[in-house]
Amino acid sequence: MLANTQHSLEKLESLLRDLGYRVRYEKGNFKTGACVLQNNKVVVVNRFSNLEVKIGALLGILRDMPLDGAGLDEKQRQFLRSIKQTKLAI
Repeated sequence: MLANTQHSLEKLESLLRDLGYRVRYEKGNFKTGACVLQNNKVVVVNRFSNLEVKIGALLGILRDMPLDGAGLDEKQRQFLRSIKQTKLAI
């Protein structure tokens, strides 16, 4: 669905920010994930992962989260819908 490019990664980061999540890149020996810390929505991405892994992890987070996209513009809502629908096709 998404090409493994820097632009795709930036689109996913932008979507997460618009949904109220803060995207952080940290170094360490961990898997990328999302959590809520003291009422702050945070997605932590392993800085040392390659581009394909980063994109795949962010897609997985977006697919698995119960999101409605209420605060998004129409283009972002369509993008989120397409991400969620690819899970059904797999």
